[in-house]
Amino acid sequence: MAYDEGLAERIREVLGETPDLTEKKMFGGLAFMLGGKMFVGINQEDLTVRVGPERYEEALKEPGAREMDFTGRPMKGYVFVDAAGFEDDAELAKWVSWATEFVKTL
Repeated sequence: MAYDEGLAERIREVLGETPDLTEKKMFGGLAFMLGGKMFVGINQEDLTVRVGPERYEEALKEPGAREMDFTGRPMKGYVFVDAAGFEDDAELAKWVSWATEFVKTL
């Protein structure tokens, strides 16, 4: 199971020189970690975004967003976003910003 390398590059461009940023291949995808905590990633062609519990319902209302569900049980605070939800760089930057804001609270 491969991940979208073009999307990975777009995320890298949004993040720029973010301190304490690492990347880790996991679950057949790619996770971006901030301070050792996963906050955004790629699962095949979908964006995985850790928005946190307070922004979760708001995030689900966004175009292309749906519950993150690997096991039949949704992971609250995380959403999958399909390509319709991050077609342009401003939309992608919004998702990355939401994830960054949340992970900095941990």
